[in-house]
Amino acid sequence: MAPGAVASPAASRPAVQPSGGALGVIAGAGALPRLIAEACRADGRRYVVCAFEGAAPDWIAAHPHAVQPFEKPGALFAALRRAGADRVTFAGGMARPKLRPLAFDITALRLAPAILPLLKKGDDALLGGLAAVLEREGFALVAPHDAARGLLAPAGDMAARRAAPQELADVARAAALVAMIGAEDVGQGAVVSGGLCLGLETLQGTDALIDFVGRTPEALRAGGFAPVLFKGPKPGQDWRVDLPAIGPDTLRRAGEAGFAGVAVRAGGVLVLGREATAAAADAAGLFLHGWAP
Repeated sequence: MAPGAVASPAASRPAVQPSGGALGVIAGAGALPRLIAEACRADGRRYVVCAFEGAAPDWIAAHPHAVQPFEKPGALFAALRRAGADRVTFAGGMARPKLRPLAFDITALRLAPAILPLLKKGDDALLGGLAAVLEREGFALVAPHDAARGLLAPAGDMAARRAAPQELADVARAAALVAMIGAEDVGQGAVVSGGLCLGLETLQGTDALIDFVGRTPEALRAGGFAPVLFKGPKPGQDWRVDLPAIGPDTLRRAGEAGFAGVAVRAGGVLVLGREATAAAADAAGLFLHGWAP
């Protein structure tokens, strides 16, 4: 694969077709798992939402669900099988757990030699390892954008304000930076102003990046250009897990921090509530652009 390239998404493929079993939604933080659960319910598809103790969102009470400790993957697999799940999808952000080895079940002890080293690696390696574990347990892995329609960003401008040529040049520069840090499994976002890099996404995430850049003195911004945020997948990333995502809060934060706009890799980033996200961009006077290199 060429440097900076990413796997081509099948953006036009439909949501997951019905199989003999249910879909297990491994729910993290944010709106994505709720959107998938609501899509399954609206389509009449069988599903179960699985969350972990201490991190279970309140909304799962309205859906078929199971809550298990991190240390007991055997209980998670059993809950999925009881629900008739033969496919799973990872959805939403998830903090790395502080594990209690004395609470491990037999399955955790069996998996520990493979899983524990992954906790010291980047998100891509960790999630890829967890996906491999689920597949070995007999569950097919489903991408979130295959579990619910209309999540992937389209190409072009999605809000009223159009990106100016200099801003698109900054988008291209930020995309090159994301390809660079993504190749090292560091992050999926970068901020550029007038060709200068003002920040790179790391483990702290996009909100922390936006807040950090918002505190950057104007004197460090080339020619007074407002910053541009770009998000995109890492080179060679498995698009079934951990695709970058934005939503209305991303645009609101960017507006408050004095950004010019937000761009994402067209077909490679999840937009959680496209109409609400575009409305947030319009309210802040920002562009919202699907970048297609």
